[in-house]
Amino acid sequence: MHSVVTVTLDANQEFRFELDGVEPMAHEDARRWLDNEFTRMECEPLRASGKVLMADKVLVVAAAAGAKLLGDRAWLADFARATSAALARPVIRVDVQSMTVNF
Repeated sequence: MHSVVTVTLDANQEFRFELDGVEPMAHEDARRWLDNEFTRMECEPLRASGKVLMADKVLVVAAAAGAKLLGDRAWLADFARATSAALARPVIRVDVQSMTVNF
């Protein structure tokens, strides 16, 4: 099955990582990796209630990472592996500008 994570920052910046043939990340490891990045980057919850859904966490981590980290192939690989495992979807599109995560 084809597996890919794509992050679009704006109309001119798109980062894509193909996961075919890449070792998958365990679900709990993926959640932990995203939690650590969320904390390390001092991300804020999107919802006023303070509740953070996993898709929201993926979105704000991608936004906080920006072009600098998304352009780092090693970081992008970890982000893509964690995102795919945490959301349990093979094809994920994170659109930072529109603040959406699509499957």
